[in-house]
Amino acid sequence: MNMTMDRRTALKGLISAGATALGMPRGAAAAMEEYPDVDFSTAGLGMLYDATLCIGCKVCMVACREANNLDYASDTELWDEPSDLSANAITIIKLYQDQDRNSFVKRQCMHCIDPACVSACPFSALLKSEQGVVTWDGAACVGCRYCEIGCPFNVPKFEWESRNPRIVKCQLCDHRLAEGGIPACVEECPRDAILFGTRRDLLAEAHRRVDSEPGRYHPHIYGENEAGGTQVLYLSKAGVPPESLGLPALDDAPLPEAVHKVQGLLYKGFVAPLALYAVVGTMISRNQKKEREELELAAQAAAAEESTTSEEARP
Repeated sequence: MNMTMDRRTALKGLISAGATALGMPRGAAAAMEEYPDVDFSTAGLGMLYDATLCIGCKVCMVACREANNLDYASDTELWDEPSDLSANAITIIKLYQDQDRNSFVKRQCMHCIDPACVSACPFSALLKSEQGVVTWDGAACVGCRYCEIGCPFNVPKFEWESRNPRIVKCQLCDHRLAEGGIPACVEECPRDAILFGTRRDLLAEAHRRVDSEPGRYHPHIYGENEAGGTQVLYLSKAGVPPESLGLPALDDAPLPEAVHKVQGLLYKGFVAPLALYAVVGTMISRNQKKEREELELAAQAAAAEESTTSEEARP
């Protein structure tokens, strides 16, 4: 599939459709209407990360990179240790230290029950699958990066160095799920610090651990209620609240509610986005024209050089 042409077609479709036909961003509508009969708060697939079991070996990072065919995040393959999420690192392990306390924390997409990135996307390039996995569709994406702005966990990453960039994030190894497997990070963790399953089962296990060993755990399951709930849940060590691990302090309200309010102002009449995408579409068209001209000139030069070589080779 020619993704560049798909994006170009999407831009033209948006511009020609006009404000009245669109009304509100398709991504926001998709978040509310795609699977009205599925309760992601219980049936959605996700992970439970237990910081008390993690030893920071980063095997999960290597497994993730290999399973998703990602390039090395560092300049050398000898020592690859990304410090944050990026287009080549969609799962990372970070270290928290404070005097005599320390803890590791795993970061990846949270697969929110009601994801802000999905609501922020005006083209439905980010969607929630029937299993609750938040996935990216390159055929619909125009590279606006509204998903990056909308995500409170700073997860989606744009491939700046690619001529046909993607939005890259953890998709729970959905290609492995389709074959009956589980996420690579879960499968390879030597300490079972990551569990995979339905949110209902993961929450039950998290509560069981906290209740049975209150001195081991901080008495809060991160992701149970934050931002309306996430399908990736965290248990942290006693005395180390989740916020200390870099997880944002959020209330219980789903973030798309705030996104919708902002979009109501930004997209009123859809005039500003239409103008923006018209400019972007023009830039894309010009760049493609320039590339075609450069290729034609290169082909002509090669043909001329071949002709000259053939003439010189004649006796």
